[in-house]
Amino acid sequence: MVMKKVMVSVAAGMLAVAAVWGSAGVEEASAAAAFRDIPAGHWAKASIDAAVNNGYLKGYSDGTFRPNAPVTRAEFAAILSRVSSNEAAQGKGSFADLAGNWSEAEVDKAIGMGFISPGDYPNGFKPSTSLTRREMAKWMASGLATAQEDFQTALSDTQDTLVPVAEYYKGGLNKADYPYVSVALGTGLMTGYEDGTFGLAKTTTRAEVAAILERYEGVQKKKAADFRDLNEMREVGLTGTNLTSLTPYKYGKNGITGQPADFSQIRDNEFKLRNNLGTQTIHRIIFVESGSDKKPTNLYGKMFIDKEFDWPVNGDAYHVFTETTLTPNDNNLTNLAFANATGNGFLSGSNFETGTVKTFGITNLPHDDYITSGFFKKAVKRKFWMYNSVPNSAAKGEVTETVTVNGKTMVIYLD
Repeated sequence: MVMKKVMVSVAAGMLAVAAVWGSAGVEEASAAAAFRDIPAGHWAKASIDAAVNNGYLKGYSDGTFRPNAPVTRAEFAAILSRVSSNEAAQGKGSFADLAGNWSEAEVDKAIGMGFISPGDYPNGFKPSTSLTRREMAKWMASGLATAQEDFQTALSDTQDTLVPVAEYYKGGLNKADYPYVSVALGTGLMTGYEDGTFGLAKTTTRAEVAAILERYEGVQKKKAADFRDLNEMREVGLTGTNLTSLTPYKYGKNGITGQPADFSQIRDNEFKLRNNLGTQTIHRIIFVESGSDKKPTNLYGKMFIDKEFDWPVNGDAYHVFTETTLTPNDNNLTNLAFANATGNGFLSGSNFETGTVKTFGITNLPHDDYITSGFFKKAVKRKFWMYNSVPNSAAKGEVTETVTVNGKTMVIYLD
């Protein structure tokens, strides 16, 4: 009886491997239409078709594809080693717990291609462990960085960026994850869920892998600079704003000193509010492009604008969201007083309401009880987002906004 159980277990393991590689005992289908659990309307049917036709994934002997079945570390490593155009360097390391395992050579190849770092798994690779989305993002981003220096630079540029996923403010996204998730999102390799989360700890299904493989084949043929969303996250990571990567705006120069008048001049530069109301610091300025349908065209837009956004949205303006910290000197700072505390819309901003506040865990300048909300309290630091807008068309070279903080100036104009 014991021997029979062992044989059943071994057979099950062989079937799982065969489902990836089309080994003996599996009916190899040439298209997903051959799988009885992949109907014509399945969301990943086209991607599954492509993965099957390319030999990356195969079906099971019972005629199913099992799209919702999890993918293991070993399976994804093996698949990446076949999809990637990276050269496989030798001597990059291996795992002792893979000796004799069906995936040993494939995992070693994936290591040599730069997808996997043995140092990430000090207690062994554990090949049958289900792959998480955190691992998937890191492996693919690392592989791209190994092949292209610009992707390597992109990982460095996004180490301190704003990542447009719910876990950024709500918790669950480690700072070490920022670069890998940024590359995965910015290239379109991976997307978040409808609830705004990235789902780092979630496992990955065979259908999801099929869709992502199709994207990876395309992404690895391009440069990091080809992806606008990634460029925005890189600029935000380096400068705190996506101004030049999204919009046609340019920075001017200080009319007196002739020095660049960019965001770095005012960023993280604490200044005093009028009438000794308190102190304030500007951290980030995020620009959003959206049509009247309130469906932003850039990735950052989904953090701030949805159908519940309470300001007019049209194609005549860029919507501007500023992250700031304010510390009142007394309890007399109302929201209304703050609106006039600087004399500049980029520094004071406006209140706004939107459904994304709850989705992404954003703290915003509140809309209700505008005068008596109690949002500001004496000596209590408040970090929040506020709203403004700038036109998306103007006379060429016309200065649109000048912001001065402690004698330092930012000037933007349309090129």
